[in-house]
Amino acid sequence: MINLFGLHLQLLLGENLPTPAPLKLNEALQSVEVTAKDSDRSGFQMVFQVGRGLADRKDFALLEENKLKPFTRVVLSVLFGITPLPIMDGIITTHQLAPSDTPGQSKLTVTGEDVSVMMDLEKEERPYPQLGDNLIVPFILLPYIIDYGIIPQVMPPDDALITPVTEQTRSQTTKETDLEFIKKLASKHGFVFYVEPGLVPLTNTAYWGPPPRLSLPQPALSVNMGPGSNVETMTFSYGELSPKSLTYTKSSGGTETIDSYSRGVPLAARIPEPRKKEFLGDGPDGESDAQKRVRAQGKVNESYDSVVTAEGTLDALRYGRILKPRSLVDVRGAGDSFDGRFYVKTVTHTIDVKKGLYKQKFNLSREGLGTTTPLVVP
Repeated sequence: MINLFGLHLQLLLGENLPTPAPLKLNEALQSVEVTAKDSDRSGFQMVFQVGRGLADRKDFALLEENKLKPFTRVVLSVLFGITPLPIMDGIITTHQLAPSDTPGQSKLTVTGEDVSVMMDLEKEERPYPQLGDNLIVPFILLPYIIDYGIIPQVMPPDDALITPVTEQTRSQTTKETDLEFIKKLASKHGFVFYVEPGLVPLTNTAYWGPPPRLSLPQPALSVNMGPGSNVETMTFSYGELSPKSLTYTKSSGGTETIDSYSRGVPLAARIPEPRKKEFLGDGPDGESDAQKRVRAQGKVNESYDSVVTAEGTLDALRYGRILKPRSLVDVRGAGDSFDGRFYVKTVTHTIDVKKGLYKQKFNLSREGLGTTTPLVVP
């Protein structure tokens, strides 16, 4: 456990069941960076100070430390009070050594990705006859439940799409990893798939379903409010080039155009009309009209993600909690156009262990201007 002036950082390491890092690793740790994304694997980086004494003529001691070997599991948690809040459960993949002639300046950088990297190692063919997509996903996740504490959260697609998938088995596709196949199934329905740390260390949630836009909002990010501000920097961007309509060809030979946003309850009051017009690309063989429509609608919805974006940095100690990606947050103090509710796309945690600094850099998005919420969560 590392004390950061009111905040504690907990580092667990181990092959299967990680345990607290030994004292020598805690003392050598200089900084930690964790980037959590909404649409891709999350990653981490730990920087250690290394040196070579008389007993280390063969190699740097930390390079021989078993707990830092590639494919070691890493669990990073922060404690604002007494409860550890995991920000990363991942696997070490890479070492980078930077020796220096200046005493105390040699660095070992250890990087890795979240535990879903273990789902992306082996390509093989396995048939899943007579199983709907929402039943295939938890079946694939079974081997990872025990090893990585994964709890599947699988949402059903539209009722019309829960049909036998005899034409969509692995035996009829090129060889894919578990992760590639799960993401392909998600794409068919306009869904997303990701793995994120659970509420307690050593657990993870594997989510397969529509982009999560119905969560309770996190406490507000306050800007331009003097002593009430908790954001150090924040900038907003607005543009209408990204929204698009998509036209697909039906099995009858006719066409249908999807040209409106339909992702649950809108976060913005003023949603622009699409200016770009495109045709839907090819999908899986045997794709039905209903499946084409869902895939087109998903891509149209995605095109609205960057109409309004915001990025900034906050002091986590002042904010008093972790800003989580793949969820909602309120913004206040920016004016009518940019106040209101946003979707959190990415969060990068940067922890300087020696200086006791903890910053969170964030990226937010929504589909238009204007707030839909008269009140925000303080």
